[in-house]
Amino acid sequence: MPKIDALETGSSRQRDNLNHQAIEDYLKTIYALAQEESPVSTSRIAEARDVKPASATSMIQRLDKLNLVKYAKHYGVTLTSSGTKLALEVIRHHRLLELYLMEALGFSWDEVHEQADVLEHVISEKLEERIAAALNHPEFDPHGDPIPQKDGTIPAVETQPLSTIPVKTAVRIARVVDDSNSEMLRYLAELGLMPGTAVFVMRAEPFDGPLTVEIDGEQKIIGFNVATSILVEVIE
Repeated sequence: MPKIDALETGSSRQRDNLNHQAIEDYLKTIYALAQEESPVSTSRIAEARDVKPASATSMIQRLDKLNLVKYAKHYGVTLTSSGTKLALEVIRHHRLLELYLMEALGFSWDEVHEQADVLEHVISEKLEERIAAALNHPEFDPHGDPIPQKDGTIPAVETQPLSTIPVKTAVRIARVVDDSNSEMLRYLAELGLMPGTAVFVMRAEPFDGPLTVEIDGEQKIIGFNVATSILVEVIE
């Protein structure tokens, strides 16, 4: 992707598109980080965006002038209502696209994140609604992430990491946290550890050791870090 400052004179449309995409990407990042801690520090935003802190601060100041965030030095960043609305809109595009790419176009669940990252910025609201209707207005994407609804509401599901589940407990996989890690997603698919799968925790080794789980009568061993990335619901 070309850098904004490197575009030749006369490339105003490209500049506008890049500015628009950068704004949406930052808002989406801030929204995600704010689910863990708010206000969000500029250093965390810079790390998540893989840019220098000065670059992140410059963009955040721009977002503040656009009334999309509230920013105070040494305090951090919070989204305004306008910023939250735009972030949720982009997330809705992304997650609908991921599901559509799988259901309609045959992509695997480890391929769709990268494709949706590009397409989320360019689809129209009309196309978004056509996709949602074609998928029967789904609530979750292929990785179990909730899809924001048109009014901004998000389906709520009580989950916890598989790594925290006591032994001899039956659970159902609800969500995989890191949907951008295609290598891990392929690994989980090979093991059958995908959203909707029932899992029985048989054994957990001490000191953050691996877990032994049972899926359809077959035992699987998974590492503690991977188990932490899998969010589950306890089956009553």
